[in-house]
Parts: sequence; C-alpha cells; structure tokens
Amino acid sequence: MSQQIRTAILCIIFIVTTLYGFAQAVKNGLQITHLTGNFYVFTTYQLYQGNPVPANGMYLVTGKGVVMFDTPWDAAQLQPLLDSIQARHHQTVSICIATHFHEDKTRGLTYYQQQGIQTFTTKQTDTLSVLNKKNRAAFLLYKDSVFNVGQYTFETFYPGRGHTADNIVLWFPKDKVLYGGCLVKSVEATDLGNLSDAYMKDWAGSIENIRHRYKNPAFVITGHQSWLSTRSLQHTLDLVKAYNKKKPAQQ
Repeated sequence: MSQQIRTAILCIIFIVTTLYGFAQAVKNGLQITHLTGNFYVFTTYQLYQGNPVPANGMYLVTGKGVVMFDTPWDAAQLQPLLDSIQARHHQTVSICIATHFHEDKTRGLTYYQQQGIQTFTTKQTDTLSVLNKKNRAAFLLYKDSVFNVGQYTFETFYPGRGHTADNIVLWFPKDKVLYGGCLVKSVEATDLGNLSDAYMKDWAGSIENIRHRYKNPAFVITGHQSWLSTRSLQHTLDLVKAYNKKKPAQQ
C-alpha cells in the first residue's frame, strides 16, 4: 500500500471519527437539566475549531410565564426548546435576556421576538450586535436592572469587561443562583476559550467584582461545559492570571 493511499485512509478515518463523536455529543440536540426549584439549565451544541462545544442557557418557571436567559446556540433547537417548555411546564416563554453579543447567546433573539417573546439585551450589547451583524433584542437595558416576574425577583449586573466588553451576569437572591454566562469558565475548562473580543487586563477585576457583590452562591451557571462546581469563579480567576502571566494583556 502506497504512502499516499495510507495517508488518505487515515484522513478518512479521522474525519469519520470526528463526525461520529460530534453526532454522539449532539444526538439529543437539546438537553434540559433541572437545577433547583423552578430553575432549569438547557444545553445545545455547535462545532468550535472542529470540536463539539456545549453552550448553556437557563430558564426560570414563574407564575407569570417562563423567563429564558440566553438562547440556544444551535438554531435548529430554538423551537424545540419552546416546545419542550410548553410540554413540561404547560407555560410559554414571556421574556428572554441575552448576556452578551456572541451568537451562542443571541442566536435566537430575532426568532423569539417573532414568537411574541419580549427580548432584552443591554444597550452596549445592542451596539456590538449592530457592529458585528448579530441578532438584536427588541428592548434595551441602559443600566443594571431589577426584574420582578411572578414570585421571583432577579437582577442584571455589569461587572466590567472580560470575555467581551458587554458581558453581564444575573443574580437570583432567593435561591442564590448566579448566572455567569461566558464571563465565567467551567472548572472543566483548561483555557479561556474564544478570546477574539476579550479584555484580558480587565477580566480578573470583573470576576472580583462579582465575588464581592454576590457572596457564597449556591449555584454558578457557566456559559460552557459543566456548571456543577461553585469553584468556577476562582477557576476563571486562576486561568486569567495564568494567561496574563505568560502573555501580558494587550487590551
């Protein structure tokens, strides 16, 4: 067997194996996991640099409808998520809040607005969405805001730049749930992921701002990978400091 044929066969095996691995990871397309009380985490997948990457969002079931935090990354799961919520909870989504402009969080904003859902981002996110041709929300937040929906009160908080210039987090005081989005890295993460819009010199300070404001959260939901550990804030801080030590921040 010639070297060229052997190389071609290995390439085919690699491609098939990669595609099979991706298919296995996304075979269900949409995963919904109960967090606590009326909180649920949903996960969809997309390829990033050739590897299947899970993206987390969350929804909260209230007496006045379901509130969604970020949208599915996979456009094929936008309606299935709504259908799953309706089937499981016999309610519809009334509000959707995206935490920054990247499409793993904003992919479904236009579609959900068309379904009659009130969509929100910050003004800063909207500006970046326009510049980067991403989906936009119908309603804008001009400052940290408190929402009262049904029996729940929660707030948005902009801690500073990090993963992006516009990343926000959400805090649910009754259940001590911190929704960190992509600003907070999972303890599974070995690096900081997509840094194309990151502000490395600011990221650590933003994490410290979160830790100072929201002490001892019971749950910390990360933008990607596992969210089971509350050490994700410290882990993110460690990753940022290690990165900046090796490569001084340029932004």
